[in-house]
Amino acid sequence: MKPFWADLAPNTKGALLMTLSGVSYSFIAAMVKELSQNGMDGFEIAFFRALFGFVALFPFLAFAGKAGFRTQHLDKHVWRGVLGSVSVVCAYVGIGKLALANYTALSFTKPLFAVILAYFIIGEQVRWRRWAATIIGFLGVLVMIRPGADTFSPWAFLALGDAFSIAFLITIVKKLPETETELVMMFYYGIIAILIALPLALWAWRWPNPMEWLLLAGIGLVGAYSQYLWIRAFRIGEASAVAPFDYLRLLFAGLIGFVLFSEMPDIWTIGGAVIVVGSTVYIAQREARLKRAGDRQAVKAEAIASERPGV
Repeated sequence: MKPFWADLAPNTKGALLMTLSGVSYSFIAAMVKELSQNGMDGFEIAFFRALFGFVALFPFLAFAGKAGFRTQHLDKHVWRGVLGSVSVVCAYVGIGKLALANYTALSFTKPLFAVILAYFIIGEQVRWRRWAATIIGFLGVLVMIRPGADTFSPWAFLALGDAFSIAFLITIVKKLPETETELVMMFYYGIIAILIALPLALWAWRWPNPMEWLLLAGIGLVGAYSQYLWIRAFRIGEASAVAPFDYLRLLFAGLIGFVLFSEMPDIWTIGGAVIVVGSTVYIAQREARLKRAGDRQAVKAEAIASERPGV
């Protein structure tokens, strides 16, 4: 297996890792939804996700020693932890209220928010093509949530809050340097996520039953694994080549939602998702071309899709 993996091109490795991350994320979403349907609050689920994911790091921290804690960018890790925790809370509450395919499709609006935030916060130049793609993408969001219709759900704004939090994180933090290992990133995120989620969990606390303990442990362990795959995918391959494979999550989420929860996306969700995905893919490809052309004012594709701490 190792020679096979070693012979693969970096972008192929990144694409495979991103696909595996999407599969694992979809199973996490299914476990979160099952717990929510059993009456467990999303705040408590978010806390146990952080706790079990952090505990899973102990063997690796013991092996790494001080290298597992050492950082020169503590401020960036704090921002990453805070905004990532907001993303997790929005995700786990929202998944319990929306169909998996609907939530996943809305979460793909992260690049749309990233364009707007990059322009207003750090003054990056955004040309008319990206503005047009961003506007079209948000029209796709309106198609999915349909404000004013009988099927409108205010819980959809949690999915948008999840996407906005990560886009804001990426805009102000950018990509952490290669000296910051995956283990260091996950260590500091775990600590901050636990501290933020604990008081929220206590507010809605109820003791899990044996099956719920098993699901919570699965969310934490698989979540840490999915997060690792996500980070490695973007560090191994080019963002413009790797990022499109993240959209396979929509297919995985739709299949799992249909098989386990009898959820069937309607034509509005499918149509809106196509518009959003098409817009974000165009934005990513456009930024990749600008980067290759040496336009330093363009938002880097790596900055749009470099981290997903909210998994």
